[in-house]
Amino acid sequence: MSVSARLADLGIVLPDVVPPVAAYVPAVRTGNLVMTSGQLPMAEGALAATGKVGEGDGLVPPADATGLARLCALNAVAAAAALAGGVDQLTRVVKVVGFVASDPAFTGQPAVINGSSNLLQEIFGDAGVHARSAVGVAALPLDAPVEVEVTFEVA
Repeated sequence: MSVSARLADLGIVLPDVVPPVAAYVPAVRTGNLVMTSGQLPMAEGALAATGKVGEGDGLVPPADATGLARLCALNAVAAAAALAGGVDQLTRVVKVVGFVASDPAFTGQPAVINGSSNLLQEIFGDAGVHARSAVGVAALPLDAPVEVEVTFEVA
């Protein structure tokens, strides 16, 4: 089954490519790889949430952050597909790097970034299984709770 058919079966519509917020491009191709810039949880031109991830008042709950990581991955697919000539040109997910703006007591970064990993595996099947890093950081651009970059193999 093609990637575009799987997206249709899942009821997933790729968003527009998120425009850069600084001096970079959304994705770059070298050889048979497309590497995305860090993708924030942007939806319809705005961050879906802001703040640090953790348990407690004023923090982004981990379950919400997992959904935001899923949105980041969807934005990465859109950026890579736009550069590669369509989503069906993306043949494999190679690596995911996820950053979680974390409250100092929060250590659940891998579970948050599972939002990205699980979405990519839903979309790409076995070709969506990838290497990964999940890192806690003090702050992310625009006070985003999560940022994800993805490297894809292309046809």
